[in-house]
Amino acid sequence: MASTLENQQLHFILVPMLAQGHMIPMIDIAKLLARQGVIATIVTTHHNALRHKALIDRARADGLPIRLLQLRFPTQEVGLPDGCESIDALPSRDYALRFFAAADMLQHPLEDLIAEMNPRPNCIISDFILAWTSVVATKFQIPRIIFHGISCFTLLSVHNLRRSGLHESVSSDDEPFFIPNFPHQIEITRNKLPGILKESHRDMAHLRTRIREGEESAYGVLINSFNELEPKYYELFKEAKHGKAWCIGPVSLCNKDELELVDRGNKASIDKNKCLDWLDLREPKSVIYFCLGSMNSLTVQQLIEIGLALEASDHPFVWVIKGGERNEEFRNWLSEEGFEERNKDRGLLIKGWAPQVLILSHQAVGGFLTHCGWNSTLEGLCAGVPMVTWPMFGEQFLNEKVIVEVLMVGYRVGVDVFVDWGEEAKVEFLVGKEKIERGVRRLMDRNGESEEMRRRVEEIGEMGRRAMEEEGSSHLNMSLFIQDIVNQVNNNTSFIQY
Repeated sequence: MASTLENQQLHFILVPMLAQGHMIPMIDIAKLLARQGVIATIVTTHHNALRHKALIDRARADGLPIRLLQLRFPTQEVGLPDGCESIDALPSRDYALRFFAAADMLQHPLEDLIAEMNPRPNCIISDFILAWTSVVATKFQIPRIIFHGISCFTLLSVHNLRRSGLHESVSSDDEPFFIPNFPHQIEITRNKLPGILKESHRDMAHLRTRIREGEESAYGVLINSFNELEPKYYELFKEAKHGKAWCIGPVSLCNKDELELVDRGNKASIDKNKCLDWLDLREPKSVIYFCLGSMNSLTVQQLIEIGLALEASDHPFVWVIKGGERNEEFRNWLSEEGFEERNKDRGLLIKGWAPQVLILSHQAVGGFLTHCGWNSTLEGLCAGVPMVTWPMFGEQFLNEKVIVEVLMVGYRVGVDVFVDWGEEAKVEFLVGKEKIERGVRRLMDRNGESEEMRRRVEEIGEMGRRAMEEEGSSHLNMSLFIQDIVNQVNNNTSFIQY
């Protein structure tokens, strides 16, 4: 490695996890790096590259030094259906182990790719799940930074619970306890913790161990959050990481125009003009946007409960339906039972992928019923839209705590059942019509409590936008992160693993 970077442009490799919710923010990070003069090379597989090619091509056309390189995903070798190159493309959770085995097999092809790169990379930014990238970084003597698409609140929760072991000492999965050494008094139960802290799914135990080892060996952490959103949690987590943690978000705000917003992720299942025209006809803050993310698969009965609740709420709605459009029973309910006809003037149904940031940022949208994935949570906050929370798995119950108890910008719909990813269909329905309707009405009916909540979330949205501006905290953190890597390379330092 060259001893200085005086005559060499910085080159960072980004290796995202093969899942929509992980890919999209990593591409945003590549754009942010490129805007600061760093060559950003995104390494992914063929089908994932096709999904995001338009967005990256547009960035390149704007002069940003972003590259997109492809590795062959070994679907046949592990027995995956052809084209299953993303978590959200798997037919069921039963294929998850094969998928992760295939992802592990990308290590050596990535090493071969790096060996031929010019200029030689100075840093690897990888998704925290891809723990094998630590071996690659060691081989090429470059620092590995892990990207966490979750909040400082969740990161500190996991860190403190791992150190204390408190969650392992409770008598049952349903026994409440307080997360130790926390800025707020937050009560949780073991069954609502992220999978990385659980012993369920023993088939994933080896992966959990490797992820933890990879986190501990990483040089630093990039976080899709901003200092002002969760200052105490950021400060404590940064201290735990010996200063090597940088909040650089909300990264979605790097996308400025409508085309960028529409091109994020899969091709939208609705024409953006049709969507915007529909929203333009609604009163400001009158529409509830209902979307439970790209990974959830609900039963037909649950989808029907949702539809009936939205209809009964008497508010205009945009309803994103994932998966249900492929179910004949549900299609028949929409048409033959008259739901679409009855609600054609009040509801917009999007059967598939939606341009979420574009929708949330429209002035007509006044509420967001969300699964509490961190990407969606941030997008709602940055749009200044209060929320109704419906967590299911992963860290979503912790994100609900952030929304409802820390920031106080949302209401719980009342979900008390943790459902493992891929097992939603085993529960007939999680939330009944009455609870959903009550949550929507409580948020959307203009009263003193909801108006105060709306004021708070609009202030948070403004803070998020300022954080990403040139003098903002996240812009500064990105600059400090880049300078840290420059200093390490110029000093020819061995990368200390904390």
